[in-house]
Amino acid sequence: MLIQQAVFPVIALLAAGGCFSIYTKKLTTAAAITGVICGTIIYLGVGYAGLALLAAFFLCGTLSTAWGRKAKEQMDKPGDSVQRKTGQVLANAGTATILSFLAIIFPEYITVLMLMVAGSFASATADTLSSELGVLYGKIFYNCLTWKKDTRGLDGVISLEGTLIGVAGAVLISSIYALFTIADSRIFILVFAGFAGNFSDSMMGASLERRNFLSNDWVNFLSTLFAAGITLLLISVF
Repeated sequence: MLIQQAVFPVIALLAAGGCFSIYTKKLTTAAAITGVICGTIIYLGVGYAGLALLAAFFLCGTLSTAWGRKAKEQMDKPGDSVQRKTGQVLANAGTATILSFLAIIFPEYITVLMLMVAGSFASATADTLSSELGVLYGKIFYNCLTWKKDTRGLDGVISLEGTLIGVAGAVLISSIYALFTIADSRIFILVFAGFAGNFSDSMMGASLERRNFLSNDWVNFLSTLFAAGITLLLISVF
């Protein structure tokens, strides 16, 4: 009963955030409902730390998508839609939601699963920031597979500036994780997982997405799943 009572204020807060996101046209109605469900599962699985990571990602994604919108449109590179849809919510928060659900079923593994949740959000945040801001502030752009110069904004095209901005996003997520746990070597694992997930997104974009084998939402989901896997591998080794 205590657990049930504790979750009510969280659901109310998530619902209020969802309504505000619909009102400000940051999320579609379906996406907002999906976000509330994901947020509830994340809270039940890994607690307030997971909610803080979800909120940080959403805030970074919203601000970076809106930042320099006119300039992106003039480049004909508008990036993600300002109003995010259900697929985009699941693509970025789906891995964290699945891991949090596993934490509900297997609470004895919550420490490891929490770290993997953070790794997935580090990747999602790094990818979003590097994509949305890299196209604005990047100087020279390369295809991540061939390392030849390529067109700004195309799938799998990266820049040094965009990559560093992505790393900064991963650092932000790892710092928030540290606030709720312990600031030790695990934060470096999260930063690397965020970078690795972001780079895997670019590689899949250059190879599979360009050939229409995968949609952008699937690429984003698989990159967060890859980052979570890298996190598990690194904590197992070190």
